[in-house]
Amino acid sequence: MVSGEAVVLDDPVGASLRGPHARFARRLGRAATYLPGVATFSAVSGDPDSADWADLARLLGRGEFADMFSCPVIPPPDWEPVFVLEGRQMIWPGGGRPGRPDAAGGTGVVELGAADVPEMLDLVARTRPGPFRPRTHELGTYLGIRDGGRLVAMAGERLRPPGWTEISSVCTAPEARGRGHAARLVRALVARVLARNERPFLHVAEANTHARALYERIGFESRRQVTFRGFRTP
Repeated sequence: MVSGEAVVLDDPVGASLRGPHARFARRLGRAATYLPGVATFSAVSGDPDSADWADLARLLGRGEFADMFSCPVIPPPDWEPVFVLEGRQMIWPGGGRPGRPDAAGGTGVVELGAADVPEMLDLVARTRPGPFRPRTHELGTYLGIRDGGRLVAMAGERLRPPGWTEISSVCTAPEARGRGHAARLVRALVARVLARNERPFLHVAEANTHARALYERIGFESRRQVTFRGFRTP
């Protein structure tokens, strides 16, 4: 059952750009998108007309990528489809803590910042957890785990609809998998989000059953299925 307070998650990009992430937004009419170096995501109103799509096309530029994330509405036929990916939105249930309190602190977990961006981009390129840009780390807290000084795992905060924080970019280098790094980082982020009196949520590809099982073990519950879509502007 969808709780009333979770309805804002039906439009997480638009709600973030209108709220806590307004400083990262570019706007024209009822269309909005993140600054190019921050994130790829765009949003239109829930009942867009041709003017809304034209405004978004002008914001992005001709022939540019429009990442509509989980937006359920489809742009006009002259917008070229780039990808479609089935996914799932998962939320942290009301109350509770992220299991094993000793793990929430995250031994070996470090906070990442601007100086770590080259390593973060390299890890993302090798593991492909989803979109990540040079300024994505500015959207919230990003945590990492190092092995021998090298960044081998990370996760962070991305979308911020009012009252919620999305956990994203959860990834571990192939040579460091099987050591519980992802669970440790997600638990540490859940603890931080809950400490702010917000609730964590996340998105996962429907085919990624391993990741979904991990999030369920940590304490997340499925809220709804979503379809991620990308287009090229006319």
